[in-house]
Amino acid sequence: MQWYRQPILSFADLGPVRSFTEKSSLVSGLVSRFVAGQTLEEALPKVEAIAATGITATLDELGENVASESEASAAVETFVRSLRMLAERGLEPNISIKLTMLGLDLSDAIAEANAITILQAAREVHGFVRIDMEASAYTERTLHLFEKLHDQFPDEVGIVIQTYLYRSRADIERLIARKARVRLVKGAYSEPSSVAFASTVDRDDNYLRLMYLLLENGNYPAIATHDTGMINAAKMYATDHRIAADRFEFQMLYGVRRDLQTSLAAEGYRMRVYIPFGTAWYPYFTRRIAERPANATFVLRQFVDRNGGK
Repeated sequence: MQWYRQPILSFADLGPVRSFTEKSSLVSGLVSRFVAGQTLEEALPKVEAIAATGITATLDELGENVASESEASAAVETFVRSLRMLAERGLEPNISIKLTMLGLDLSDAIAEANAITILQAAREVHGFVRIDMEASAYTERTLHLFEKLHDQFPDEVGIVIQTYLYRSRADIERLIARKARVRLVKGAYSEPSSVAFASTVDRDDNYLRLMYLLLENGNYPAIATHDTGMINAAKMYATDHRIAADRFEFQMLYGVRRDLQTSLAAEGYRMRVYIPFGTAWYPYFTRRIAERPANATFVLRQFVDRNGGK
């Protein structure tokens, strides 16, 4: 893990910093680079613009850890509406969800029932739903619920695996066996060394190993990375092992490496962009900032300039 990531995230958790960032017009331009708007209606034109370039998209309403069933129900309503509105506009109905946004902190049963409602809507419009992976405390519960959902909706639901966790190889093998669609990511949460690789070298090595495993044996895996080294390794492995370009896809985040997204699509690779929207953008934004020190420096400078003399 980059040495600067945890200090940046800790700084971002400070109340005055969060309040300043959420209200600052100076920072709003940086937020809009990574977040496509606060409403579904604001985000849909971004999906259309990306689709016009030959790149597919996944729409992701931001939010997590709801505290009531009414909040979870509101999230379900937006997810279902997202699927239907994408289909109505002739766009691929593809979305991403978090189980804690569906009430996982309240009970597994509530989260499962809410996920089924979304997956039923996805089936109606021939869509697809990716269940995001959250912090390691949720990993086993998320996988358990996913397997129950995948039994009922094998064509409509996929999962994310974070390769910085020690357990991830076993999880990948478990998912390959059931022919589940996996999105492979390095991981974005701060995890202890008891459950996750601490060094960047070890994390990168595990990502490569699991990426090769999925390319060889997985069901249409999604290689989610902005790392050109990882992307080139995937391309080389696919070529050497005669894995057709339509057997997998690359995925990146909205606002990150747009040049690389375009070039991969131009080369004939399948490319998908995760497009987040919503009012609960702050945790997501701070994780993106922690990945890019230049952006963190910008926010810090604006905060100091505004508050330094007080």
